[in-house]
Amino acid sequence: MYNSQRITVIIPCLNEEQGIEQVLTRMPPFVDQVIVVDNGSTDRTRDVAQSYGAEVIREDVRGYGRAYKRGFTHATGDVIVTLDGDHSYPPDAISYLLEAFRHLDADFLNASRFPVRDRHAMSFKHKLGNLILSLAMSVLFFRWVSDSQSGMWVFKRAIVKDMKLESDGMAFSEEIKIEALLLPIHFVEISIQYSSRLGEIKLNPWRDGIQNLLFLLKKRFLR
Repeated sequence: MYNSQRITVIIPCLNEEQGIEQVLTRMPPFVDQVIVVDNGSTDRTRDVAQSYGAEVIREDVRGYGRAYKRGFTHATGDVIVTLDGDHSYPPDAISYLLEAFRHLDADFLNASRFPVRDRHAMSFKHKLGNLILSLAMSVLFFRWVSDSQSGMWVFKRAIVKDMKLESDGMAFSEEIKIEALLLPIHFVEISIQYSSRLGEIKLNPWRDGIQNLLFLLKKRFLR
């Protein structure tokens, strides 16, 4: 527990046996529940996660958003923290994020990867794509968000029931932030250290970028 609140960490994984070990070995001891959502891995991700005490849930339908929505249904904590299983987000920053979450009296905190301090962590193409998507989201929804694609968030579990989360894919990352902005809650954003990922890259920058941009337009005008 952290300040009398139960903490659940949710980690979506697809073939992350290398990264998930590093993530779980750095998990703070105060975390009450660690959920690894195995999104159809064919490597040892499940075995490695279980060996470190994580609760492993299988979601056979592929999709980043699909994995998270499955994880939400199993979460029991008062506060949910998310991060990827590739070791690109810092597990040891969870206490720092929770302190900021508490002191800023936030309901949803977005951990921004910008400015990127590790020049190897993100290519220029990915930086440009993130900037375009973040600008588009900020203009469409009238609130500046520096990193609409970040996969590390801290939020009260109670707000999930009021969100209309539709995306099963990569657009889920921007959708959950949009839903948080549309609710009468306190949304904040602070910067974290972002690192190079371990294991294979699954993001297709052109395909996913275009799909995410189209999703933003759909979310804004067809809601």
